[in-house]
Amino acid sequence: MADSHSKSFFGQNVGLIVRSSSKFNPYTYIQCIKKNPNGIWEKLSSNEGKTIKFSLEEIAIILQVLNKRKFNWQGNHKFDDTITKISISWEDKNAEVLWLNIGNYSKMLNSGQIDILALLLTHLLNEKIIYATSYKPSQKPNAVKERFEEDIVGKLRSISQQASIEETISKSMTEINGKITGETNKAILLEIGEGKKSWIPKSSIHSQYDPKPMLLQSFLVENWILKKVNDI
Repeated sequence: MADSHSKSFFGQNVGLIVRSSSKFNPYTYIQCIKKNPNGIWEKLSSNEGKTIKFSLEEIAIILQVLNKRKFNWQGNHKFDDTITKISISWEDKNAEVLWLNIGNYSKMLNSGQIDILALLLTHLLNEKIIYATSYKPSQKPNAVKERFEEDIVGKLRSISQQASIEETISKSMTEINGKITGETNKAILLEIGEGKKSWIPKSSIHSQYDPKPMLLQSFLVENWILKKVNDI
């Protein structure tokens, strides 16, 4: 059985690469690149594109959407001081087209790519649960204990940081449902409720969305702009 894996999913303008260098690592890399206006693809070797290191928990959540146990999922991935917004959702109830958004990269996957991605992530998750969550016999007892304690502390710190981020976001933003009925370079015309339309600056929206008109979807919008819209 191979110890490393790499699979690419390319479209006309955006490419998605899933990589795992070792079954002993409790994470999987998902990398995004896009084609520049000059027709040349971004190069990961030149620090272009976007690379996210997904934990086993995040891979499990993505699989819940791929396996149609959830319609969508969105979250914030924190690495050092950088927060990257991530979302994965089906385009509609037919569940034939899937959108994966990582930062400013949006990749559409067709049914064949979806099946391959689901099988690959399932294999990686099963493999890593077996090999990446156990310790090698050659390790000394004290080393095992120290590593275990470090892992626990690290996970608790990550959970605490994530909770703090989500609490801050919840206080300054609100998730609303609406349909895009118009768009400019800096704003979208959003239909919120029965016949009520408002221009929402793109800079005040902090979630990925599908620009397709009249598609009901959720938007994470700053509270100040919602208050301003409601006061009009």
